[in-house]
Amino acid sequence: MLKKSLVLLAHAFVGWSLCGLTMGIGMAATSVNTTLIIHAIAAPIIFSLVSSVYFRKFHYTSPIQTAIIFVSCVVLLDILIVALLIEKSFEMFASILGTWIPFILIFVSTYLTGVFQGK
Repeated sequence: MLKKSLVLLAHAFVGWSLCGLTMGIGMAATSVNTTLIIHAIAAPIIFSLVSSVYFRKFHYTSPIQTAIIFVSCVVLLDILIVALLIEKSFEMFASILGTWIPFILIFVSTYLTGVFQGK
């Protein structure tokens, strides 16, 4: 049970890290608004790829469970790492484009990947 949980959480962490990398590179290379648009496009692609690997190799949880766990991990890590430690502010959560759209797209892309991967 612990191994399965760690595998699932590791996949969520990889997805979150790749999204963070996208934000970091974007912020260094372009404007905030452009970076947020790129992130909103990249997040579901990243999580589709990560969840595809997860579902092909492990598939310990259903698509809905995986989507809930992945997006919950992303939200938790955004709160603990990004908001509290890096930005020292919760202002990022006021941005629909910066947080809420990517959260929704991460959920949907993970869920759909699981549904289609299972068939």
